[in-house]
Amino acid sequence: MGNSRAAIRYAKAILDLAVDNKATSAIENDMRSIVATIADSSELREMLASPVIKGSDKKQVLSEVFKGSHAISEGLITMLVDNKRVSLLNEVAEKFIILNEQLKGEGVAHVTTAVPLTAEMEKKILNKVESMTGNKVVLENKIDESIVGGFILRVGDLQYDASIANKLSSLKREFATSL
Repeated sequence: MGNSRAAIRYAKAILDLAVDNKATSAIENDMRSIVATIADSSELREMLASPVIKGSDKKQVLSEVFKGSHAISEGLITMLVDNKRVSLLNEVAEKFIILNEQLKGEGVAHVTTAVPLTAEMEKKILNKVESMTGNKVVLENKIDESIVGGFILRVGDLQYDASIANKLSSLKREFATSL
């Protein structure tokens, strides 16, 4: 919980700086790149979490990996390394994206399904989420066959789990407690 609050504080500070410098879209692109790169590289995740690797080495690797980023993004990386908070980089980037979308009056609804959504289902979900939040949203569909069926919908900090795997799990817990 403490790490999450710290990540939000860093993200808000970077967003304020980006707004002041009229660079929100450039910083958002950098943050999306950071999230995607960290998600794709287990070695990078391990390096960020490692207490053994020196901060200067982490800074050097990160500046090389994210070469060409905006000065504010590079400053964020430097600040996180200097404050020994570089393990929060991914979370800060995710929080920045959410805060920036809220600032623009947009949002991203993440839908996890066992099979790809049809165009008709996508439209129904978009309409429902937009009516609930009052914001324009973009839908991102992630396929995860382990949920068996149903869906998991996440909008900002809210999550609704209507997956078959979740229902089976709660049935299992119910049976276990009744024995």
